[in-house]
Amino acid sequence: MKWPAKFALCAVFFLLLGCGVKAQQFRSHAVKQGETLSSISREYGVSVDQILRYNKELDRESTLKPNTILVIPAQEATSTVSRPAISSQDTTGQFQPVSFKTHRVRKKETLFGITQRYEIEESELKRYNPELYSKDLQRGMVLRIPVYPEGYREELELEAQLGTYIVKPQETRWSIAHEFGISMDSLLSLNPELPRSTSYLAIGQELRVPVKPGETIENQQTQIYISYTVPPQKTLFSLSQEYGISREEIVRLNPEIMDRGGLQEGMEIRLPEKPVQPENTEDSEFLFYEVKPKQTEFSLTRKFGIGWTELIALNPDLRLGLKAGMVLRIPGNRAEDLAVKNAVVLDQFNLKDSINPMNVPKLLVLFPFRLDRLNLQDEEQTGKRIENNNALKYSLGLYSGMLVAMDSLREMGVSAELIARDTRLKTEHVRSLMLSQELSGLSAIVGPLEPQSIREVAARASELEIPVIAPTRVSLEVPEENIFYTFTSDQRLRKSLLDYVDGEREEQKILIISDQESIESETQILERFPDAELVDLRQEEENISLNVDDLYNKLSEEQENWVFVETDNFKIASSVVSILNSANSDTTAIRMLTTNGNRIYDNPVISPTHLSNLKFTFPSVNKEQMDPGFIRRYRRRFGGEPDRFAARGFDLAMDLVLRLAYKPDLFEVADQLGELEYSANRFNYVKPLQSGYFNMSSYILMYSGLRIVEVDKP
Repeated sequence: MKWPAKFALCAVFFLLLGCGVKAQQFRSHAVKQGETLSSISREYGVSVDQILRYNKELDRESTLKPNTILVIPAQEATSTVSRPAISSQDTTGQFQPVSFKTHRVRKKETLFGITQRYEIEESELKRYNPELYSKDLQRGMVLRIPVYPEGYREELELEAQLGTYIVKPQETRWSIAHEFGISMDSLLSLNPELPRSTSYLAIGQELRVPVKPGETIENQQTQIYISYTVPPQKTLFSLSQEYGISREEIVRLNPEIMDRGGLQEGMEIRLPEKPVQPENTEDSEFLFYEVKPKQTEFSLTRKFGIGWTELIALNPDLRLGLKAGMVLRIPGNRAEDLAVKNAVVLDQFNLKDSINPMNVPKLLVLFPFRLDRLNLQDEEQTGKRIENNNALKYSLGLYSGMLVAMDSLREMGVSAELIARDTRLKTEHVRSLMLSQELSGLSAIVGPLEPQSIREVAARASELEIPVIAPTRVSLEVPEENIFYTFTSDQRLRKSLLDYVDGEREEQKILIISDQESIESETQILERFPDAELVDLRQEEENISLNVDDLYNKLSEEQENWVFVETDNFKIASSVVSILNSANSDTTAIRMLTTNGNRIYDNPVISPTHLSNLKFTFPSVNKEQMDPGFIRRYRRRFGGEPDRFAARGFDLAMDLVLRLAYKPDLFEVADQLGELEYSANRFNYVKPLQSGYFNMSSYILMYSGLRIVEVDKP
């Protein structure tokens, strides 16, 4: 992006600093007797179509029932929306007394009489009056009587009527609810840990269900444990969901998880083997699918590529009509393009379709715009300052992309608020901002860029449990637990490239060219590929050069040569690229790779043609090709071309707002959602114990035909 366009951006920032940038806002409306969609649309100055867009359970023919809550899109110019209040009630303590009253024991009173009078159990009375364990009840004693919340007894009675049911193969939530005669809502209420974003159940998962009078839950067996090897990117949360066991129980069974600083790839741990029923051989050739609301004959037949007549033949109940919650049998050969687990077809989770329009994320952006040093009246001077100041260039790029993301979110019907503040690249100014800025109600803080300042902000934000997003590559000695590191670490990038090579390699010969500063990379390559050979680098006074004779002696004509070049030194990198390109021929095939995720090869001095000839392959936090839709939106708003900083700002804002619009707790969402991809970036956050959240996603890219293409998803 040329400097005149950036100058225009500066003017935009100057106007925006100190005020919020808001996307679509919403309010709620409780339907009154006699109201219609038309009357409500007139009351709020919106169209009926807009109301229907955010209340998908309705259509134009719907009769509104009193007290139905509707989501109403507010008019952009005048409407505001309050952030929903979060209840402070602790539901985990629902069976604890809310208060106590005193009772003085009278003559001839008994424990039984007192418990009957106050409707409590004898064990409860003794729990809060421990002297009764060793003494008899005596006249004049003052007892503490627990007072429980309303409905406590009913809760206890309900608990007594519940049992544990273990999910069998091919069962769904609907089939289990139907078997026990309860609604889907009741099943979810009894099992609040079940995610509402998917209908998936794991074989062996334990559910709380009502026990029919005189019956018990059948087929419960003694617990058996298995040995489990932790695969890449596995988290405690995903294990707990898969095996139906809490994260705390996993750690209790495997204390070495804490000793080694968290769950790690390759660990051998103990997990419970859930007793399961043998698969029904009659159904083994079929898949099962739970019908969703508003699905039709047409949508189902198109989804599975099967005729309606064939579907009825497999599911005779369809003759009575298609109903949400029905479990259909689908031919197993339809699974090729479907997500399937335990013979159950899963609908692809789409974060954009799962947002709650009542969640209104509020983001505080702390970037060094340096408006205190920019003279916006002098275009030439401003342009030079921008081009020569990396922090300013990065900030403007990021923020411009975030603004385009806000435009896109508004069109999607997602509401968010963006507040920008200039840090001036000074830690003391950041401290001042944090003291003057109202932090309560913030969903997240994006920035600052510099490490010391982000530490200051994270420490202050942690007091209010506010996540802090590090938009740049930041390395802190003691990472704060509320920081989200959006840049994939060098160690992770290196591992992703080595994993790729390990999976692709067949008979290729591996050579390594590395300098003294890249010993760690060299060591890890040798550990992964012990047959790799090192090529000498010559140290001549202050210059380092490649030993060309040694290189040619080690290059193979029988095998393709995969040459790792590990250096941060531009001169070495430039020289090696030229030498390898010269050595690359019909008889000596060379492919160049690096585990280094830096951008020294972006320098125009290094020929892209040479890199393409060598099929140069490297790991990256982002891909080079941006989404055409984003480019068009950017041009429309700013009249210029976006750079990679703008693309990252767009993706960062989209990911952050959509996650928070799905659930307002970013920490919880990070545990629940896996990898999400946008215009040019992926995000998949994993939290080691006693540390922040780290983005584990990356790309493997390769120069091909003067273009940079993605060759593998790590």
